[in-house]
Amino acid sequence: MATPRTVAFHTLGCKLNYSETSAIARLFEDKGYWPVKFEEGADIYVINTCSVTEQADKECKKIVRQALRRQPGAFVVVTGCYAQLKPQEIADIPGVDLVLGAGEKFRILDYVDDLSKAQGKGMVRAGEIRDVNTFHSSFSFGDRTRSFLKVQDGCDYKCSFCTIPMARGASRSDTVERVLQNAREIASKGTREIVLTGVNLGDFGNGTAVIEGEKPRKEALFADLVKELDQVEEVTRFRISSIEPNLLTEEIIATVAASERFMPHFHVPLQSGNDKQLRDMRRRYKRELYAERVALIKQYMPHACIGCDVIVGFPGETNDDFLETYHFLQQLDVSYLHVFTYSERANTLAAEMPGAVSVEERRRRNQALRGLSEMKRRAFYQQHLGTVRPVLFEHDKDAGLLTGFTDNYIKIEVAAGQAEANGLGMVRLGRLSDDGERVESLLFAKDNEIL
Repeated sequence: MATPRTVAFHTLGCKLNYSETSAIARLFEDKGYWPVKFEEGADIYVINTCSVTEQADKECKKIVRQALRRQPGAFVVVTGCYAQLKPQEIADIPGVDLVLGAGEKFRILDYVDDLSKAQGKGMVRAGEIRDVNTFHSSFSFGDRTRSFLKVQDGCDYKCSFCTIPMARGASRSDTVERVLQNAREIASKGTREIVLTGVNLGDFGNGTAVIEGEKPRKEALFADLVKELDQVEEVTRFRISSIEPNLLTEEIIATVAASERFMPHFHVPLQSGNDKQLRDMRRRYKRELYAERVALIKQYMPHACIGCDVIVGFPGETNDDFLETYHFLQQLDVSYLHVFTYSERANTLAAEMPGAVSVEERRRRNQALRGLSEMKRRAFYQQHLGTVRPVLFEHDKDAGLLTGFTDNYIKIEVAAGQAEANGLGMVRLGRLSDDGERVESLLFAKDNEIL
């Protein structure tokens, strides 16, 4: 068979995965491979997996089948969190040629020649996660509007429901100097907004190898990184993807409040509004601390958008426990919720806990919180109607409309002729759409008039 020259990628899961897929794609491009869309026939398919939910595991098998339908006989490589956790299970999927774990995924090209010579399918290269101790810089590219920049990886926390430490290893970070370099490189490609990502972003600084071969040490804190990035004039906007409440310090909040580049938008996982559940989840805070952080953000930035992760149906969550979470969130000044239905994950403490909640009840609680999220988002949007805010325009929609997000993460629509994708403008927030998911706006000034 001729040496493969085309490669296609498919990413499951989080923003971190998208940044790493882009980095792997650039490795292939540097070696002369031609990236093509997943929908096209390719010589190699690379599938970057997630293992946060049961659906993500099942999705992997479906994507492998889709790849082989498009190009029978193509080489299929599977990497990512699921590949680290269950390498042999993936290797047994018909059509999978190579499984790469967390320590091997950025060495994928080292295996390509061996792959082409392989006599059979299902070659596994996944070492022990405790041996994964290096940091690989990565950022997504392709969408000129926004890029996800990985600055931290791994996690030292031991939440009872989570498999991520087993899939990604110990907490480790990039250096401040290299993050600044990557930010400038992203900006040089015309990208307006950079979203900082990591497994435990607020733990930035842990495991930083300042000099190759040296024992990792803490070079800087996340607050230091934010301050340094705020001086990068080439970048128009920064966002913080998600940060634990116990790591979201007043220093970080104050820096964002005073910044022209960091957006007034925080995503802070809560998981439960019940202290008993937080204890059983092995979270590192109580709900009072979470409420204090929300109040502090609003004190500095009354207009800030605050998102919140919540898990429903965790083992031992009674109906009264759930109602306590619901009422806590109802009173909390957050803008939207990401609601997750608890699913059992192998090798986690939670999977062995008593008091399993029925699947039907888990779904009912999920729907209840999704309804609350819609009400909170609508109320947040309505609060800002009539104000003028900066918007980064992103995509054309049907009916001649252009969509984008304000600095505080309100989704807007304007007539497409008023602005262009990847442009900036000031808009007056007008009417809330009937479904409450966006605001129809009037362009106040175009890109070159405000910069």
